[in-house]
Amino acid sequence: MTAQAAREPRPTPQCAAAPSAALDGPVSHAISRVARLHRIAAGRLLRDLGLHPGQEFLMMHLWDSGAVRQSELIKSVGLDPSTVTKMLQRLEQAGHVRRRPDPSDGRASLVEATEASCGLLVDVRRAWGELERQTLEGLDEAESTELVRLLGKVEAGLCGGVIADHE
Repeated sequence: MTAQAAREPRPTPQCAAAPSAALDGPVSHAISRVARLHRIAAGRLLRDLGLHPGQEFLMMHLWDSGAVRQSELIKSVGLDPSTVTKMLQRLEQAGHVRRRPDPSDGRASLVEATEASCGLLVDVRRAWGELERQTLEGLDEAESTELVRLLGKVEAGLCGGVIADHE
């Protein structure tokens, strides 16, 4: 076995090797697979809280910022407006958010977390802590720190391209 082969993760039945079409993008393929698995793990943890993946991001933003215009919330989370609207409808039905007209502009809506949702904050933090533990299982502290550093660089590089495309 070569040193390179020893360092590469071995495929398991749940995590098969990259298809041949992805051979020119092994990092992109790995990120896609990890992101999919991370979302599944998050979904399992959030399901117990009555949330769907992604809804916790809206709630985190609202808990931190207070009432914001719906249009600003959409920009801050970087999702399609129809997706955010559907998420807000579900969160509103569950009693976690409320929407009201913006007093300074009747055409705009303000969205805010309800008092009832504040108890959910502790549960979301706990779920994210467990998700972090599951995600970093098998990495030592130095590797975890390096992973965060490298992912930050990847994010910055992608973010610049995405922002340029939207201007």
